[in-house]
Amino acid sequence: MDAVWGKRHWIKFLRSDILKYFMLENFRKFIVSKKLFTKKDRILVAVSGGIDSIVLCHLLHQCAYEFGIAHCNFQLRGKESDADERFVGQLATKFNVPFFVKKFDTKTYSGKNKVSIQMAARDLRYAWFEEIRAQNNYSAVAVAHHRNDEMETFFINLIRGTGIAGLHGIRAMSGRLVRPLLFAGRKEIEDFAKENKITYREDSSNSSIKYLRNRIRLQLIPLLKELNPQIETTIKEDIQKISQMEEVMLELVEEKRKEIMSMEGDAVKFDINKLLSLKNISFFLYEFLRSYGYSGDIIEKISKSLKTKESKQFFSSTHSLVKDREILTLSLASLKEPAKEFLVDSDCKELNDQLHLKFKKRKNTADFKIVKESRTAMFDMDKLEFPLTIRKWKSGDFFYPFGMRGKKKLSDFFTDLKLSLMEKEKVWLLCNKSDIIWVVGHRTDNRYKITSKTKKVFTAKIL
Repeated sequence: MDAVWGKRHWIKFLRSDILKYFMLENFRKFIVSKKLFTKKDRILVAVSGGIDSIVLCHLLHQCAYEFGIAHCNFQLRGKESDADERFVGQLATKFNVPFFVKKFDTKTYSGKNKVSIQMAARDLRYAWFEEIRAQNNYSAVAVAHHRNDEMETFFINLIRGTGIAGLHGIRAMSGRLVRPLLFAGRKEIEDFAKENKITYREDSSNSSIKYLRNRIRLQLIPLLKELNPQIETTIKEDIQKISQMEEVMLELVEEKRKEIMSMEGDAVKFDINKLLSLKNISFFLYEFLRSYGYSGDIIEKISKSLKTKESKQFFSSTHSLVKDREILTLSLASLKEPAKEFLVDSDCKELNDQLHLKFKKRKNTADFKIVKESRTAMFDMDKLEFPLTIRKWKSGDFFYPFGMRGKKKLSDFFTDLKLSLMEKEKVWLLCNKSDIIWVVGHRTDNRYKITSKTKKVFTAKIL
């Protein structure tokens, strides 16, 4: 009996070691093959407390990567949310890594911005992650998306309607965002956690079919497995094929773009005759114009107008496209009045015109705490010369980003943030004379930060 028990115990022990070895090896290989980061990099890990993000932390720890933990408390599940926060904090203590935590008023943000709770949580967390990453010199933000998330996202986009870009799967790297767990499926992650006795928190909302992703996970995929037991492998292979097709398509689009489009000053010119020689003109027009705010019905109208001699003008929220004879000319729209500039006096408490800001001044007392979130900016008031100016950005603008030593052009800063043209046009600047002290909603200027010598604090907050 002892011999039988010993054999079973040995097999179980061996299985655990093998599982751990292959998981760690696959994890390392995936990071290297996708060039996500190196041992020299510092990684900020988004940790909810659930099995995926907890396993990601254990893998990073066991592979000796340097990382910190960021946890969002969206205050949506009462005591359960607070318990998640404590649990993640204990994990950070166990691994002896930096711990960043923030409570969000998610419901209020959702209501004010007229977005779903899920979208509100997404907007809040990614803005905060980027802020923490930049301020603390982390190379990347790691999230725990895995292979099953990719399949669920595939079906979400398919159900809601999408182009080929919505079906190519989740990228292992998107700017500063990395997904080191994409190589693994949910079962592999669960097996690894079980064999290594890893504890984690269960989110009660994961069992609710209120959300589309949960309905796909709990209802659609089990049904598809009845029809095709290998559905996960099938979808994975389909995603890979679609991704390859997209690469070929983008190469063709870029080739045609060079043939058809040209720059003249700040305007973009399209040769109509060359456009008319293309098959599926609407498809190419969409690819050429989507980054300028054009889509849907208006693309079809532009396409139909190419075969007429009539002059036409088409507007997006940011641009105008003029059809004249054999040329389409794209330029920034002049439909709206030029953006205003606003002055902020030292006694100004609120501004609500094109943007909504609240201002406050106070002494830097012992109980004062610096608020670290992108919607709030704090400055050493003695360094300011009122009135301050609020304006839009222009070519040549630069500032000294908080957490960095040197100056940076705003155009380069926006590129690092992966801002679209439309997003750039929405950015406001808070200025002290000619100095940009806050790229509103993104980053403050290092020269105006609060220090131990600061006596008075001036605060600006987005409402």
